[in-house]
Amino acid sequence: MELLILFVIIAFIIVATLKFKMHPVFSLTIAALAAGFSFGLAPDEIMTVMSGGFGKTLSGIGLVIAFGTIIGIFLEKTGGTKVLANTILHAIGMKRSPLALNLAGFVISIPVFCDSGFVILSSLNKTLSDKTKIPKLVFAIALATGLYSAHVFVPPTPGPLAAAAILEADLGMVMLLGPLVAVPVSLTGYQWAKFMGNRLKENHEQVTPEKETGEAVFNGQVSTIKAFLPLLVPVVLIALKSIAEYPTHPLGEGMLFTIMVFIGNPIVALLVGVFLSFPLAQGVDLKTKNTWIVDALKQAGLIVLITGAGGAFGAILRTLDIASILNLDSSSQHGGLVLCFVIAAVLKTSQGSSTVAIITTAAIIAPLLSVFGLISIPEKALAVLAVGAGAMTVSHINDSYFWVVSQFSNMNMESALKGHTLATLFQGLVAISVILLLNLLL
Repeated sequence: MELLILFVIIAFIIVATLKFKMHPVFSLTIAALAAGFSFGLAPDEIMTVMSGGFGKTLSGIGLVIAFGTIIGIFLEKTGGTKVLANTILHAIGMKRSPLALNLAGFVISIPVFCDSGFVILSSLNKTLSDKTKIPKLVFAIALATGLYSAHVFVPPTPGPLAAAAILEADLGMVMLLGPLVAVPVSLTGYQWAKFMGNRLKENHEQVTPEKETGEAVFNGQVSTIKAFLPLLVPVVLIALKSIAEYPTHPLGEGMLFTIMVFIGNPIVALLVGVFLSFPLAQGVDLKTKNTWIVDALKQAGLIVLITGAGGAFGAILRTLDIASILNLDSSSQHGGLVLCFVIAAVLKTSQGSSTVAIITTAAIIAPLLSVFGLISIPEKALAVLAVGAGAMTVSHINDSYFWVVSQFSNMNMESALKGHTLATLFQGLVAISVILLLNLLL
């Protein structure tokens, strides 16, 4: 009966979000309340558990999401994203420009939402196509799949941040292992772009939408170093913290250890990134910069609330012994990772949002990690990545990113399904394969 109730509640989240367009904050909160009553919890206990789950989830991640979003906004508004893209294009060369655009999308999607990144960089597709005579849709698919790869695997993108918080995974380890999965996944998209992009045709009757929200609004000169620093420095600081806290203590246990643990805390590291992003807007008036910050905090606020609601839902599910109900085998780490992937893939395919799929799956799977033996620092990080792999499988007509890619690339429905949707299917399958391989090696 408990299992049936759980399935009904998950179905409610999907239907409410997809069919009735209910905001995930409401659907997850209602699901948590319904689950609490259905599982026999007293009303005051339900509220205590939900409040505790909400607060615990956001205690270490709320400011991280906010700071990461501010970095992304400043890169976007100042044209820093195009500087990053052009730097990578120059380094890899015009002959391999689809690969360069794929990798540029990968880098840019770490701080910038993938749909915003595609809007910003889509103008490069036609420019590069005209210069190289390579079909425009090769560039479009390569860019879209590169952006999508980092979106679900590499913090400070909100999805993996939220999953790490809910599953209590070490963020530094997620940041170290995430690129090991995301880079092959990105290159899978590039290979599909080369294969399928030449076989698709643009719909020339379509008109590319105006890029009102994505274009940089500041025309000042942004140097390459200034553009890369807000991205690289926080990642390095968080990685150094994980290295310092490794059981062998390679940096010792003295003052250096204390400093690395402090400045490598994700909140402090992302705050450093925020201050490094401010020089990008040198010459911009204070009122405009404050407007950018407010816009970023509005974006972050929605993600924070969804993440907190997911944490509340997860806390209710932890009161139920799902493992004994499902009679799961604790000897299969691979089985646990595959289950993370499958649940997230079902949710993603059903309701369209990768972030909602990640947060909901993390809430469902959190009580089961110990059952599958996913208890060490690397194993929990791999569980986060397995959820991310499912949450990119697949992007189709109920996903807003699908429409951004198709409309800004002048793809008709058939071309978008063949070019973009199939690419995300292969990317997801490659991702879970790499994750299972890493689980064998670590």
